[in-house]
Amino acid sequence: MVGFVTDNCKEDAGKLMPVINLNSCEGKGPCIEVCPYNVFEMQVINDEKFGELSFIGKIKTRVRGREKAFVINAGMCHACGLCVAACPEKAIKLVKQK
Repeated sequence: MVGFVTDNCKEDAGKLMPVINLNSCEGKGPCIEVCPYNVFEMQVINDEKFGELSFIGKIKTRVRGREKAFVINAGMCHACGLCVAACPEKAIKLVKQK
C-alpha cells in the first residue's frame, strides 16, 4: 500500500495521531498494511514496556514473539481511520495531537 493515498485521508497531517493500546494489540499487522503513510512499524517490545503490560497483555505478547505495532511516524497521520477499521483487536484510536 506504500504510496497509495486514499480519499478518506482528508485531514492535514499531524492533527490527529494514532494511539495503540499495547495490552490489546496482538501484533497481527493489518494497521501496517493499510496505512498509506507508513505511520506504523512492527517492533519487538522492550522489557520496560513489557513490564507495564497487564497479565493478559503479557500472555498475548509472548504468544506473538513479543512483536507489537508501534507508531513511528505520528506526524504523517492524516486521520483516515483505515488503521482503526483494520485492527481486529480494536487497539487503535485517533486522538488530537497535543
